[in-house]
Amino acid sequence: MTLATTKSINWDAFVAALDGIEVIRDAAQVAKLSKDYYTYSPILVPLLADKVGDLVVRPANEAEVLAVAKACVQAQIPLTVRGAGTGNYGQCIPLEGGVILDLTKMQAVKWIKPGLVCVEPGAKLLAIDKQTRETGWEIRMTPSTYRTATIGGFISGGSGGIGSVTYGQLRDRGNLHAVRVVTMEDEPRVIELRGDEVQQVNHAYGTNGIITELEIPLGPAYPWAELIISFDDFMTAARFGQVLGDSDAIIKKLVTIFADPIPSYFVALRDTIPSGKHCAFVMVAEPSLEPFGDLIQQFGGSVCYRKTAQEASKGTMLMEFTWNHTTLHARNVDPSLTYLQTLFPYDKELKLLEQMYHHYGNEVMLHLEFLRVNGCIVPAALQLVRYSTPERLKAIIKEHEDSGAFIANPHTYILEDGGRKSIDPVQLAFKEKVDPYGLLNPGKMRAWTER
Repeated sequence: MTLATTKSINWDAFVAALDGIEVIRDAAQVAKLSKDYYTYSPILVPLLADKVGDLVVRPANEAEVLAVAKACVQAQIPLTVRGAGTGNYGQCIPLEGGVILDLTKMQAVKWIKPGLVCVEPGAKLLAIDKQTRETGWEIRMTPSTYRTATIGGFISGGSGGIGSVTYGQLRDRGNLHAVRVVTMEDEPRVIELRGDEVQQVNHAYGTNGIITELEIPLGPAYPWAELIISFDDFMTAARFGQVLGDSDAIIKKLVTIFADPIPSYFVALRDTIPSGKHCAFVMVAEPSLEPFGDLIQQFGGSVCYRKTAQEASKGTMLMEFTWNHTTLHARNVDPSLTYLQTLFPYDKELKLLEQMYHHYGNEVMLHLEFLRVNGCIVPAALQLVRYSTPERLKAIIKEHEDSGAFIANPHTYILEDGGRKSIDPVQLAFKEKVDPYGLLNPGKMRAWTER
């Protein structure tokens, strides 16, 4: 089905059949709810700028999701699932028009147990934590869009975030316990996936099922102190990050390293961070601050910002300068900047990282997020790139890959061409079963279009 064919649909009849489910038809609102932050990529802007849905449907519960799914199947209308739209590469943009299924009304926290919570997909991460922290637990990892992102969108489009230095990535076994999924068959049904079965829909951009409920593991809710440590030398800062990540007895949630001049893009922190310095942004449990202080001293760092957990709970959180919020802040100052997503190989000496730092200089500015991969702490980079041409950007990506770094390309909306790099036969087989007409978020799964 193409965008042009949706013009022939009797939308009045379609809406009438939904029997009271909230529908948005205002053109400006529909356009707004058809977009995410794909504008970070100069490659994606011309590809996605004109892509909008025909209308938005906001179900309030699973029964309404089933009704929308059935109506779309009967009329053969494409359906694209959406959370808060905080993704960065067009995951929730409808390439072929149709229905935008906005799940933000489904935000219930259904139950909380020690170390586990059951939630609806539209629940915001901050709102979930407010309830779970009352029981001494919190979400293990979150994106930097913690205040606004929904849990369903994070699972469908994210990969890791604040907390990944301890708990790894979303796709790691144990970081998603169960999901309920509505199918797009002639008679839509609800399927519960548990354990390894959840990988059939984990980070699948909503291409093979509509998630209506999730069971998410929790971690102990520590009082997290926030600190910025400045360094004269970038590689000293990077090695500090590596050693902190490797220090299992120091409890931390965030280890972020910025090469100068990245801190200069943080307008709100310009009076805090000394000019010309390289920085570490960290979240450390307050009981670990004393040994953490010894580590700072060992590497010759200087603390230029410190908040207790109580102080950090008010106002802007330090995490809102890290992960892809870094790109947001930088582009607010210089809109010509774009970014990459890189995973460096495990190497405590950080040789490849040092080589890249000296090779590119300020053309590719290093922003590191340390995370746990297969039990080892490695630097992932969300480098800021001074964009010039598509050819130069491709060359930079190829140079990284040829050197042994893994690039999760943020300049494509195709599932397999971004982070996966290969067709996932398990996800394809599941899609063939639950979305036989290919109506869910069409155009995003290469395995489906090329099958």
